[in-house]
Amino acid sequence: MAEEIKRNIPRDVFLHLLAIVTLYWSAVSFITLLWQTINHFLPDVLNYYPGQITEPLRFAVASLIIVFPVFLITSWYLNKIYRRESVVRESKIRKWLLYLTLFVSAITVIVDLVMVVLNLLSGETTLRFILKAVSVLVVAVVIFGYYLDDVRKETPAKSAKYYALISVIIILIGVVSAFFIIGSPATANLMNLDQRKIFDLQEIQYQIVNYWQKKEVLPATLSVLNDPISSFKAPVDPQTNQPYEYNIIDAQNLSFELCADFNKEGGDMYGEARSVNGPAKGFALDNWQHTTGRVCFERTIDKQLYPPLNKVE
Repeated sequence: MAEEIKRNIPRDVFLHLLAIVTLYWSAVSFITLLWQTINHFLPDVLNYYPGQITEPLRFAVASLIIVFPVFLITSWYLNKIYRRESVVRESKIRKWLLYLTLFVSAITVIVDLVMVVLNLLSGETTLRFILKAVSVLVVAVVIFGYYLDDVRKETPAKSAKYYALISVIIILIGVVSAFFIIGSPATANLMNLDQRKIFDLQEIQYQIVNYWQKKEVLPATLSVLNDPISSFKAPVDPQTNQPYEYNIIDAQNLSFELCADFNKEGGDMYGEARSVNGPAKGFALDNWQHTTGRVCFERTIDKQLYPPLNKVE
């Protein structure tokens, strides 16, 4: 009884909850890292754009860098407490959380295997799916195996430090490898600047088309697009603070070009689906593929697709 009175129950609850939450978070983040790496090397051509991979991958890397060390430190501190206060290891909160972890891991394995068999029967199994299924299966089995062994023992398993060391090495390899996909923070900043330039050019293009529809003539300069009523002001290059280059190629045929300097090469997926004005309602996908350096995007306004507003019935 004296040992129970001396126990710091709030401390035990906090540490065990922290350990289990950071475990789940780390496991999900590692699986996300594996999945997005698979998506990078084996992309789905029907459903792919760069941000679909890079953003989840960045979040997974950030989580592993912060959350996984918290899990390791918390687990190490708990094992230290277990050796000093054996009753803590037998606490109900620990038992409940461990069995909850075993339950979640077992369900994950079962669902994963069911999906594998289902896809085999459907004939839709691809290498992408197999690798993702295997990654989930391996992570869930490792967690299940370790905690099933741990919950049966009265003292911390000696193999815990080996599990921790191997986990650190594997996750470190995964995080370092991910940087080859997402790039360094400096590279990410340059790519974000390029994306901002594309957004700006898209907005300018929209305003030029809108100007034509209202006045039936191309704007002479970008400055004439400024409209204090609608609060539009032609954006400038975020790196140089200079106006973007705008040139009229053929005023009669409504051809013009927009130019900008880019830091990195960009693919077609910088284009965004946007609404189309006029009688041809729907969406259009612009091509904003670019190389490094100065790139000009030539555009020609289709008078049938974008008729003057005073002629739209």
